[in-house]
Amino acid sequence: MNPELARLIIGHVFLHGCMAGMRLAAPLWALNAGYSPLVVGVLLAGFALTQVFLALPAGRFAEAYGLKRPVRWSIAASTLGALMATVYPHIVTISLAALLVGGATGSTVIALQRHVGRTVTGQTELKQAFSWLSLGPAFANFIGPVTAGFLIDHGGFQVAFFAMATFPLIMWVWMRNTREAILAVASTNAVKNRVWDLIKEPMLRRVLLVNWFLSACWDVHTFVVPILGHDRGYSASTIGFILGAFAVSAAAVRGLIPFFAERVTEWKVIVGAMLASSAIFGVYPFLPNPWIMTLFSIVLGFALGSVQPMIMSALHRITPDARQGEALALRLMVINASSVAMPMLFGAGATLGVSLVFWSVSVWVGLGSRVAYGMRTLENDLEVNREL
Repeated sequence: MNPELARLIIGHVFLHGCMAGMRLAAPLWALNAGYSPLVVGVLLAGFALTQVFLALPAGRFAEAYGLKRPVRWSIAASTLGALMATVYPHIVTISLAALLVGGATGSTVIALQRHVGRTVTGQTELKQAFSWLSLGPAFANFIGPVTAGFLIDHGGFQVAFFAMATFPLIMWVWMRNTREAILAVASTNAVKNRVWDLIKEPMLRRVLLVNWFLSACWDVHTFVVPILGHDRGYSASTIGFILGAFAVSAAAVRGLIPFFAERVTEWKVIVGAMLASSAIFGVYPFLPNPWIMTLFSIVLGFALGSVQPMIMSALHRITPDARQGEALALRLMVINASSVAMPMLFGAGATLGVSLVFWSVSVWVGLGSRVAYGMRTLENDLEVNREL
């Protein structure tokens, strides 16, 4: 890993860590203030709502201005959102903070991915760079919740919100000297129609659907564990540690993937992850204490953490080179649309019982593994797909 990429990853950890910490602190604040799980679900959906609508505009903005200008705007938006929650913690300001922080984080991801893709050459280097880059959010999902949970317990919610407001500023310290990649003049003819034309490809639809199933698993764990922990009287630090353990295991498996990637196929890893997730969610409501919950969260992190590189690999293999950016944009939109809808659905279900949410997702993902099993035909269909 070159030093510049390392600086970008460290900076990304802190910006993404702001969102991860706010995603823990915001629902706990709402629950502590007496709001229902449905309100909490709507609040969490705000972190993904702006990302759905900003995906394509953010991509075009990054193409026009490179890395630094989009990231500067993202840093400003994240800091402003967290400071709003610090100065006047209210359901309105915290909801606005969710929109600002979520949109800023999504825009930064697009700018970083574009920048890294333009600064490396060759298929091997590209895979290595994106593998390292994917570690940033995984570590952020540990640092953010653990820090926020500790500060909530020892200083209160406003202290935690303020700490999250400082995280994006740390990113700028790490990346301010980054050299811009060469800007390219991209063709924008018929972009809108061409993006949706990709949906006609059956294997791409299958991959996006599988990605949706697994993204929902990630969302339900992030959403329901704080509610379950709050109902059982666990401290914010304990809840943050459970979520942090999940994030660390997700990061660990991504660090191991380069060593065994050549010996496994995408569909086997994805089917295994879906079946493991189904089993874990089925027993999660019966787990008796935080230590056992942490252990199962670690196993779940290994399962779900292994999926993103496999999905990215499959997308690149089934999509023509000239259209891979469009496919990745569709993937981002699907993920964030899921992150908008699913927390609200989970919140409505949680009003009937947290266990119902776990069991429903367990059955849903278990049945969905049949869709992933259909990806086994990818090798045979690859040549046909490349002709699109």
